[in-house]
Amino acid sequence: MKLTGLLSLACAAMLTVACSSNGRSDARDDSVVGTTGEAEHSLSAGDRTFVEDLTYSGAAEIELGRMATERGASADVKRFGQMMVDDHSKAGKELKDIAMQYRIPQPAGLDEKHRELMDKLAKLRGAEFDKQYIDAMVQGHEDVVDKLESRVDERDRSAVATGQAPKDTNVKPEPADNHIEGSLNTWAAGALPVVKAHLDRAKSIQDSLKDRARNTTARK
Repeated sequence: MKLTGLLSLACAAMLTVACSSNGRSDARDDSVVGTTGEAEHSLSAGDRTFVEDLTYSGAAEIELGRMATERGASADVKRFGQMMVDDHSKAGKELKDIAMQYRIPQPAGLDEKHRELMDKLAKLRGAEFDKQYIDAMVQGHEDVVDKLESRVDERDRSAVATGQAPKDTNVKPEPADNHIEGSLNTWAAGALPVVKAHLDRAKSIQDSLKDRARNTTARK
């Protein structure tokens, strides 16, 4: 009787240990799955900064574009300003959709750098406004191109036509394991050809304004 009782207790103890072990194993598996899911949707500091920078620059392009349509003396500058309003509004909406999907915080308004530029241009009109505005557009678009290029794989950099967005640019987003980074890279690949076309057009207008200024000086 005593031996039978001891055997029963030993079996019960073994079953208890086995069940406990299975429980811990299941918990580890759930933890791995959960961690993987979080990693695929985690927001990195680089992604957060990218969204912040491009949100600020896009908002500035729209506000400055509106200013150009009102204050510019050159028809080219006015048309360029309207193009900034149209194209950056579209790109900004697409970026906002991604930010909302992944709950990425976006800043409101303008940062200090662009507020200072707005204040500076608000004091100008006519030819002087045109020059300062286009100079700012060249510099600003060069900065944005650098940020976008860091997230794409361009097989043919010469595919971007001057003054217009090409139909086929061979621009592909950089591969990414993280869903957020992948979405932002895809957005960057779509935005880059348009921004490069803006830069080319801004440089063309800049050269035209310089030629016009030189001719005016020569006539004097």
